[in-house]
Amino acid sequence: MPETNWDLVVVGGAYIDYVVRGERLPEQGETVVGDDFLMTPGGKGANQAVAAARLGARVALVARVGQDKQGDEIIASFKDEHVDTRYIVRDKQASTGMSLIQVNPHGRKQMMVALGACHNLTVADVQAAHEALQTTRCLLTQLEVPLPVARAGVQIGYEAGVRVLFDPAPPVPLPDELLSMVDIIKPDTKEAQVITGVAVSDRESASEAARQLLARGVKIAAVQAGEQGDLLLWRNGECWLPRIPVKSVDATGAGDTFVAALAVALAQGHNLNEAGPFASAAAALATTKFGARPALPRREEVLALCSQQAARR
Repeated sequence: MPETNWDLVVVGGAYIDYVVRGERLPEQGETVVGDDFLMTPGGKGANQAVAAARLGARVALVARVGQDKQGDEIIASFKDEHVDTRYIVRDKQASTGMSLIQVNPHGRKQMMVALGACHNLTVADVQAAHEALQTTRCLLTQLEVPLPVARAGVQIGYEAGVRVLFDPAPPVPLPDELLSMVDIIKPDTKEAQVITGVAVSDRESASEAARQLLARGVKIAAVQAGEQGDLLLWRNGECWLPRIPVKSVDATGAGDTFVAALAVALAQGHNLNEAGPFASAAAALATTKFGARPALPRREEVLALCSQQAARR
């Protein structure tokens, strides 16, 4: 394997989040007056890259944004967060994507995304970043880029012997040929159901979905177990991560933080029983502030919460 230049390279989406928080989420056809508004850089790939950088990793992002003001703001924000932007393409046709997010005081959310330039990322764009994909400790991708593009990134990493993490969101059915190249897959309950057909709501059903994913070629499955927590399952063991009690105000970005933190811990040489609690603590902290990007925790915050949890056990 070539000399390692990166801890994590992310292939994914980068766009602008428009977030409104109110007393409750609207019913169909209903207008609810909100209390707070936030506009901030977002996107699953962007959140994962920034989360990893804040946790101490060397990170590069492969993505597309538009040649517009929003794209300029996103690029500037990555430089501020020490995320390498050399593989971000400025799209000449499509505008920068955006998401509309509604959040209630308990952190429950509704979300709709117009992916814009994100969905114009091409296989050629990924291949142009092959040096980064081959010289990273971990590669992370998800589905705010076209599936063939994500697959191209996965294959480059797999063939180079890189540890490949896959966040299957937004969910689509996935072929076994792709899953067999994935080291770690991290679905939430809805994503697990789309991929496996198992309705996940608790630890038992999460275990069933995880076993199916392993049978289809994945080496490690990290499945959200509803409100109970998260389950890491691999062929020779498992790690149960009960939900950490914190005052949650917005769950946006928590899943991105979990998978980014897991990648960072593994890239730094920790085993799954060490990486799992680190990821769980990072995800919990990501729910304690309004907005995804502002809530992404720093390394010292995560280590402090991990120490608190260990002292309670």
